[in-house]
Amino acid sequence: MDEAEIKRKTRETAEKLFGKGIKMDPPYRTWKEFDPELANDFSKFITGNLYSRTVLTLPERQMIAVAALAALRAAKELRLHVNAALNVGCDPKKLAEIFFQIGTYAGMPAVNEALEVYREVLQERGEWPIK
Repeated sequence: MDEAEIKRKTRETAEKLFGKGIKMDPPYRTWKEFDPELANDFSKFITGNLYSRTVLTLPERQMIAVAALAALRAAKELRLHVNAALNVGCDPKKLAEIFFQIGTYAGMPAVNEALEVYREVLQERGEWPIK
């Protein structure tokens, strides 16, 4: 894949994931403050190469991302990826179920924190309560 194709895929995938919903700065902006060239390389790799692969769908990738981030108790990243999961069509009830599932592996404090983040994102999007 040539550089122009990677840049196109990066833009398209980022728009699908992060184009609507909550208002927050993505990590890319922080990376760019420290090293613009490396930020572009990370972005092209993560969004243009990895997330644009078709072995897993974007909703499947986002369900994996939110499960991992919730288990890690990475609340800020979780906000970003919960929003992205909703943007690409993940079922809101399945996302809640994912957060309950991680309790077995990461403990109930991780579940509680994930559900709080999830509720905040849904409220910001005007999608709370879950129907």
